[in-house]
Amino acid sequence: MRRPEELAAVDGLVLPGGESTTMVKLAARFGLLEPLRTAVRSGLPVYGSCAGMILLADRILDAPSDQETVGGLDVTVRRNAFGRQVDSFESEIAFEGLPGNSLHAVFIRAPWVEDAGRDVQVLGRVVGGTADGRIVAVRQGNLVATSFHPELTGDRRVHALFVEIVRRHLAERAGSDAGNEKGRVP
Repeated sequence: MRRPEELAAVDGLVLPGGESTTMVKLAARFGLLEPLRTAVRSGLPVYGSCAGMILLADRILDAPSDQETVGGLDVTVRRNAFGRQVDSFESEIAFEGLPGNSLHAVFIRAPWVEDAGRDVQVLGRVVGGTADGRIVAVRQGNLVATSFHPELTGDRRVHALFVEIVRRHLAERAGSDAGNEKGRVP
């Protein structure tokens, strides 16, 4: 998706890892930032991984003072919380709502959630080490964010969770549309 009008055709969106300041500047330059914000507020399912988590956060720490976000998640995220690129690592995390309740995660110059609002469900936390207990996966409504990269492990459970959120959203929308059709006068 490169144009705002293409956003109306998506059922769900993935905001990937990368460099969050560059990503938000490009979204603004291509006229996508406000349409993305509107789509998130309207309930579009969105999954943010690493930099995507930063983009979905309402508040960010250790960011340039002018860095904007798409927002939508009532969280405060600390950029590069685990350190620099050379501090990247792999770890087991406790992950609620997944079969087995744990997950092997790859963290690359990753953020973590410093604070989560009361409507935010904490899904995952680091287990052990100096970051023990740090929040690394959250959900609020149709928004899911992880500070790690599940695509690098071959474990598809986080992506399956997001696909299920998209499916439920589509089913709810179809049910709502059908209800609206029934109430119309021919």
